[in-house]
Amino acid sequence: MSGLLVGLLLHRRGWDVDIYERVATALSGRGAGIVAQDDLIARLRALGLDTTALGVEITTRQILERDGSVSDRMECRQTLTAWERLWRLLRDAFPAAHYHGGRGLAGIEQSGTGVVARFADGGSAHADLLVGADGIRSTVRHACDASVGPQYAGYVAWRSLIAEGDFAPAAHAALFERMTFCLPPGEQFLGYPVAGPDDDLRAGHRRYNIVWYRPADETGRLRDLLTDETGTTHAISIPPPLIRRAAIDDLMADARRLLAPQLADLAALMEDPILQPIYDLEAKRLAFGRIAIVGDAACVARPHVAAGVAKAADDAAALVDAIAEAADVPAAIRAFEAERLPVNRRIVERARHLGAYLQASQSAEDEARSRRHGIPRAVMEETAVLDFLHEA
Repeated sequence: MSGLLVGLLLHRRGWDVDIYERVATALSGRGAGIVAQDDLIARLRALGLDTTALGVEITTRQILERDGSVSDRMECRQTLTAWERLWRLLRDAFPAAHYHGGRGLAGIEQSGTGVVARFADGGSAHADLLVGADGIRSTVRHACDASVGPQYAGYVAWRSLIAEGDFAPAAHAALFERMTFCLPPGEQFLGYPVAGPDDDLRAGHRRYNIVWYRPADETGRLRDLLTDETGTTHAISIPPPLIRRAAIDDLMADARRLLAPQLADLAALMEDPILQPIYDLEAKRLAFGRIAIVGDAACVARPHVAAGVAKAADDAAALVDAIAEAADVPAAIRAFEAERLPVNRRIVERARHLGAYLQASQSAEDEARSRRHGIPRAVMEETAVLDFLHEA
């Protein structure tokens, strides 16, 4: 989405823009639930995009205890949407003739007057500017600085989308229209409503996004979770169909042991749950001559801040503001870097603070963060809220 945001903003400032996507098929079936932050919604509206049916509106957060009772509740108005809903909104707005699927990047060359992208299919593209918006495993970032890569945070998330129609009536009344937390010791279960398949927002056709954060040491439990039935251990992540049945059975048993009963019932409905190891990533540079990196290629924060797409939109706006009228493109990209690096650092650090209590191992500093940010009320108040970015 960061590539589409940059492309749309540049296109509307008069630039000729082409987007090259390594995947040949549409990305609309990917991703899960996300929080549409107010700043992101404002960016979308500034692009002239219709945000009236962006997602599900909620007003309330709550915490459930192990016995199923509500121990705390607060008001917090937010729009909850799905990755595919935002992606489709942006994709439909970008000129189709300039969006090229199935074009994996093989190499980059640049000079004082331009940059050339060479693709795996033997083709190439010449430009004044190349923007790497290719995610946590960015090919562009690796070509520019191979020393930067994801750093495992010490815990994983189990994720799934549950059809609204699968809810029992009592559970629907108690849960569906709220963001709900359950906090077993050293863990966090979170659920909230999002649109259904094909962006369906009709009552009864929506979905419930659930995320369960659990500690997993890197050389022990994580390695075990990333090992499939054949004994192959996967790097970074594992495709859902390859997750061992024993690992899912253990998850279901732990749900009955640790979660509120109504949430354990939801966990039992997870089909092909996604295992997401949690990583930090912070590039030290964003400017490489005529090459800029943005979005998750530049910075990946733990999900607790819910800043990923909002940060991608801010990256895109800052880059385009810097270069749109610039005579010296490399100098303009360096100005963009100077503006965004401190923001990236604040987001990553904030996410580390919020997630410290979930880590399999903790330093003394992590323990101090856990005492401050790991208490139930703080978890409910601070998760997926970006007020810290506006603090002096």
